[in-house]
Amino acid sequence: MEIQDALVTETLRRIVGECIPRIKQCLDTLSEKEIWYHHNTNSNSPGVLILHLCGNVRQWILSGVCGLSDNRKRDLEFNPDSHPDKSALNEMLDLLATDLQKHLPLINPDVLLEQRKVQCYEETVLSMLVHAVEHFSYHTGQIVYFTKFLKDIDTAFYADQDLTANN
Repeated sequence: MEIQDALVTETLRRIVGECIPRIKQCLDTLSEKEIWYHHNTNSNSPGVLILHLCGNVRQWILSGVCGLSDNRKRDLEFNPDSHPDKSALNEMLDLLATDLQKHLPLINPDVLLEQRKVQCYEETVLSMLVHAVEHFSYHTGQIVYFTKFLKDIDTAFYADQDLTANN
């Protein structure tokens, strides 16, 4: 397997295979009101974090890496004109997953070390992918923590695995 193929596979596994299903599980657990609840002005609701994640990945991967147009309006992610309902947020996540699965495998391996502009940064394609994965994972963790804290639940993400097994 070539490094580009491995990187694409891992990026899709982390965002599409792990994070998005975890966020969707949290959405299923939370009420419409809870999705938009934030404790204070310095914290973000799960709904805002979902808008932010979709915007970030569209800008950094789909635009910056894959060359699609950048239509991001970052300020609206944190102060949306409206609060999409649970169904609309799930659709946004599904569309993001579909777009990543369609476009990311098409990147040329020769561009991984190429410098590109994204937001106010100059980054390599490789660093853009790494950033997007860690950023998505970071905010997924915030959504999961919020859900577990508010609902006092075990998300059971690893229920089917023996994490004490010695490989």
